[in-house]
Amino acid sequence: MADASRLTETVQEVLRSLGVDPRLTEGGNRPVRSPLTGEIVAHVHDSTAQEARAAIGSAHEAFLQWRKVPAPRRGEFVRLLGEELRAAKDDLGRLVTIEAGKIVSEGLGEVQEMIDICDLAVGLSRQLYGLTMGSERADHRLQEQWHPAGVVGVISAFNFPVAVWSWNAALAFVCGDAVVWKPSEKTPLTALAVQALVERAARKFGPDAPQGLSRVLIGAREVGEVLVEDARVPVVSATGSTAMGRIVGQKVAARFGRSILELGGNNASIVTPSADLDLALRAIAFGAIGTAGQRCTTLRRLIVHESVYDTLVASLKRVYASVSIGNPLESDALVGPLIDEAAFQGMQKALAEARAAGGKVQGGERFTEGVSANAFYVRPALVEMAGQTGPVVHETFAPILYVLKYSTLEEAIALQNGVPQGLSSSIFTTDMREADRFLSATGSDCGIANVNMGSSGAEIGGAFGGEKETGGGRESGSDAWKAYMRRQTNAINYGTAMPLAQGVKFDIDAPAEDKGSANA
Repeated sequence: MADASRLTETVQEVLRSLGVDPRLTEGGNRPVRSPLTGEIVAHVHDSTAQEARAAIGSAHEAFLQWRKVPAPRRGEFVRLLGEELRAAKDDLGRLVTIEAGKIVSEGLGEVQEMIDICDLAVGLSRQLYGLTMGSERADHRLQEQWHPAGVVGVISAFNFPVAVWSWNAALAFVCGDAVVWKPSEKTPLTALAVQALVERAARKFGPDAPQGLSRVLIGAREVGEVLVEDARVPVVSATGSTAMGRIVGQKVAARFGRSILELGGNNASIVTPSADLDLALRAIAFGAIGTAGQRCTTLRRLIVHESVYDTLVASLKRVYASVSIGNPLESDALVGPLIDEAAFQGMQKALAEARAAGGKVQGGERFTEGVSANAFYVRPALVEMAGQTGPVVHETFAPILYVLKYSTLEEAIALQNGVPQGLSSSIFTTDMREADRFLSATGSDCGIANVNMGSSGAEIGGAFGGEKETGGGRESGSDAWKAYMRRQTNAINYGTAMPLAQGVKFDIDAPAEDKGSANA
C-alpha cells in the first residue's frame, strides 16, 4: 500500500500537470481528504462572502459581453474546452479517483462524459431554435426566440465532482451565459483543475472570452447561500439532497429566479418472470454496487417476481460475497471507498433499522483488508425485506440494495412508485406488453425509465432528471438547453392595418395632420 506522503505527492503532480496554481492548494484553511486513504492531500482557501459576491459581479459583467458573441462562435470556445479535456483525460480522471474514490474506469468515464457534453453543445450552438407560429391577425407573424439568461449558478455534489458541472456549463456557455460554480467542499481539487482547463481554453479562444466567464467558489453552505440569494444569478442548478433542494428552491423562488434541481433518487428495478436473469444480474450488480452506491441513480430497491425470486437472490448473494473491494489506485477492485466516516455511519444506521424491521442483511460491514485504517471501505449490503417500510422508503447514499417480492405487475409498479423520490427506474422483461405498460402513463412515475437495463448509467443525449422529491429539473441533452435561456415571444405586423386579437375593436380617428403625414 502506498504511504501517505506518496499520495499527496501524486496529487500535487497531477495538479501541476493540469495547470492549477500551487498557491490555491497550499496553506488554505480547508483540508482536503482523499477517501482512498483518509489522509489530507491539500489545503484549499475558502471564499469569503465578499469574494463570492465579487465573483458573481465579475460573471455578470462577463455575461453582458458574452451574450453579444454569436452562438456558433461561443460553440468554438466549448470545442476548445473539449479538446483540453481530451488532452487532460488521464490526469483529471485520476484526480477524480483520488478525490471522490471512484474506480479508475469510472473516473475516466466521468471525464469522457464532459467531453461528450462539449461535443453536444458545439452542435447545439448552431441550433438554438425558436418557433414560427400562425397568427389569427391578417398580415401578422408570431415567432419565439431564446435569449441568454445571465449568470448560471452551479452547485454540485461530491459523487460526480466534474461531470455535473459540465452538463450545466457546456450548455450555459453556448447559450450565452456566464457560470459561477460552487463544488462540494469534499471535492474542491477537481473543480480547481477544471477551472484551469477553462482558462487555458479561453486563452486559446482569444479576447472574445471575457474575464469572469467561469468562476469557482470554494466553501461550505455559507458560500452557497450567497450564490443562491443573489438576484444577479437568474438560474441556479443544484445537485444534492432533497433537504438541500428544499432550501435552494424556496430561496431562489423567493426572488423569482429559476431552479434546476437534481435531488434524491430511491431507484428501483422490477424483475419479471420472463426476464433474462443473466442480463439482469449484471445490470443489477453495477447499478447497486458501482461507485460504492454513491450515485443518485444507484439501484436501491429490487422488486422481484415470486417465481424467480429464489434463483435471482441466490445469484446476487454469491456476487455480493465475492465482489472485489480495495483502493482503486492499487488494484482492479470494483468497489472503492465511501466518501467519509459520516457516510459509513449513515449506512450502519440504515442497516440497523432494516434489521429492526425484520430485514435479512448480508454484508454491510466495514472492510479493512489491505486498505488504510483511516478510510471507510465496506462490503455492499443485500437486504431482504418483507415489505416496503422503514429504511426502504428513504435514500441512504451507500451500497444497500433492498430486495422485495411481488405477485402481480400492478403490485410491482405500485411498489416502484411508492416512495417520495422519482429519478430512475427499470424493468427486466421479454414481454412487450409488460415493457410498454411500465413506460406508459400508468407505469413508472420517474423521470428515467429503462427496459432491460439498470437504473444507473444515463447518456448525455437524453435529458437527465426526475420527478417528485427529485426536484423536477432536467440537464444534459434533448431540450434541456432551454433552462439556461429566457423565452421571448414576438408578434410582427408587416401590414398597414392594426387588427387586434380575439376580435377586439378599438377604433380611433387619427388627426388630419397624422393622416396626411402617413400618406406623404
